Amino acid sequence: MLRIYNTLTRKKEDFRPLEPGKVKMYVCGVTVYSDAHVGHAMSALVFDIIRRYFIYRGYEVQFVMNYTDVDDKIIARANQTGADPLKLAEGYIDAYRRNLVDLNVLPASANPRATQTMAEIQAMIAGLIEKGYAYASENGDVYFRVAKDEDYGRLSGRRLEDMQAGARIEVGEQKENPLDFALWKAAKPGEPEWDSPWGKGRPGWHIECSAMNLAILGEQIDIHGGGNDLIFPHHENEIAQSESYTGKEFARYWIHNGMLQLGGEKMSKSLGNLVTIDEFLSERDGDVMRMLILTGSYRAPLAFTDDSLDSAEKALERLKSGLRPASPNASGLDPRAAATLSDQAEATQQAFSETMDDDFNTPGAIAALFELVKTINTARDAGANADQLDPAQKTLRTLTDVFGLRLADKQGSGDADMFIDLLIEVRTEMRKQKQWAMSDLIRDRLKDLGVTLEDSKDGTTWHW
Repeated sequence: MLRIYNTLTRKKEDFRPLEPGKVKMYVCGVTVYSDAHVGHAMSALVFDIIRRYFIYRGYEVQFVMNYTDVDDKIIARANQTGADPLKLAEGYIDAYRRNLVDLNVLPASANPRATQTMAEIQAMIAGLIEKGYAYASENGDVYFRVAKDEDYGRLSGRRLEDMQAGARIEVGEQKENPLDFALWKAAKPGEPEWDSPWGKGRPGWHIECSAMNLAILGEQIDIHGGGNDLIFPHHENEIAQSESYTGKEFARYWIHNGMLQLGGEKMSKSLGNLVTIDEFLSERDGDVMRMLILTGSYRAPLAFTDDSLDSAEKALERLKSGLRPASPNASGLDPRAAATLSDQAEATQQAFSETMDDDFNTPGAIAALFELVKTINTARDAGANADQLDPAQKTLRTLTDVFGLRLADKQGSGDADMFIDLLIEVRTEMRKQKQWAMSDLIRDRLKDLGVTLEDSKDGTTWHW
């Protein structure tokens, strides 16, 4: 039984979807007002790994990730740069899509946008007003009545009485209660605006996600995800307005990833310590970021440093070593040794599922993969031939594919492999003729291209 830590209940629970064999999953995407950074990459990769594991377990997954393309931050950035807010957002959406492809993140089933869900947003606001959970002010703003929701605060663990202390109404706001939050904001000069029953304006941030979710996945979903910085107020407010509108439980399981920290300090625009995804990918492969995340708990803070990235790269190389081919002259293992390799592949598959079923314990699953790699490499060194290595290596490829690692892609094209094999044949002949300088030149030039040669009594093998 797959067990998931539920932020709402603060404990691990058996996963029981609304509909057997299917998962409806919504993850809060980015607010597109600047280049996406590695913190955004962490959240995208965490939920891509979770999604891929559900698929591996045989579930049909409907995965929705939104784009917030109208927001205070977008408007502020557009005013700073003199750009049109909607065109500004469109440019950053295109850039983020390219980032996700480079990081090997599976395309979402749907990527709704706030600007394309305006009718649904307004219908939801109107319904909340009709039910008494929201009210329109004289200036055209619409607010949610927090005090009317008796369960408000249960996701974050905050009590309404405690939140009241120190809360105040800002100048220009016409709230009944300082804690009430905006569902619709009256138009201001120079801002994008839409017609509505309450006058021209635009939606508040929180209502956007609830309406997009409702429009695509319906009134109830299995999983809602995002970074733990969204627990309050964003996800708290989503629960309040969604459940007040439908009268039904919104999401069964709430999953939140921890924050990325640069040198022990949380990344943030205000601190100016962000690394964009483009900057990262200009220096490291996307698999390195994915491996960094896999080697830690998705719920815990994650250190983003040169040392942690170097360790992730070494872990990747260790996994890749398990895909090296057998020596061309390998004599083969005896039946008992071959059975050991087969048994380890089966044991690894079982351990992989058992650890991942425990709240997506990726460090435990990676440890299981390392055990398989160790056994494969020992068998190869002992003379295992290609037929004996192939089943275990297929298991390794299958399980690393579940994590979205592109290890197999790094092995090069068939044409490149054939050319490297030819060069090794030439080098082997040169070594027989004791032309050491030329054979070393071939080895060194191949190394420059990312190809490592290994000489043994059985011949020369290579790997990327």
